[in-house]
Amino acid sequence: MAEGNRPLIIACGALVTELREVLELNGIVDAVEVRYLQANLHNRPEGIVPALREHLEANLGRPTFVGYADCGTGGMIDVLLDEFPGVERIAGAHCYEFFAGSSLFNKVQDAQPGTFYLTDFLTKHFRALVWEGLGLDKHPQLRDTYFGNYTQLMYFSQKDDVALIDQAKEAAELLGLNFEH
Repeated sequence: MAEGNRPLIIACGALVTELREVLELNGIVDAVEVRYLQANLHNRPEGIVPALREHLEANLGRPTFVGYADCGTGGMIDVLLDEFPGVERIAGAHCYEFFAGSSLFNKVQDAQPGTFYLTDFLTKHFRALVWEGLGLDKHPQLRDTYFGNYTQLMYFSQKDDVALIDQAKEAAELLGLNFEH
């Protein structure tokens, strides 16, 4: 199938592993083109919509799916997608919601609104994306400014990996939060 005719998925770079697995399991790796945007856009969610717009405008008329939830854009991804009929996104507020399932995510969120969430990707890249990405490596005194309203860290693991669980526990310790898995 020609490049411009294959369905396009524009996805968050934090979803590379899981999206590849889904495409492989369904035998459609070669039938779909995937373009990943930088995961660190989540540190500045206002950059997500312009990055998506660029790809959507360059692929008008092509079957396209957006591999993002709302991701902290305050509904702006949905406003953008209203301009591109037929283009949809992953339902939910965050990837944490679709990894955990809406029911579990909402249950945790309702019980502990001060929850910071980690996935496998964010656990693996915690130091680069969170600790260093927010400048906490150079200014640790900012930890309480950024995370003072959080009470726990919830790790929604995609794989049963003891090393990742340990890394998530370390992240909770660095942030001064209770750990849940």
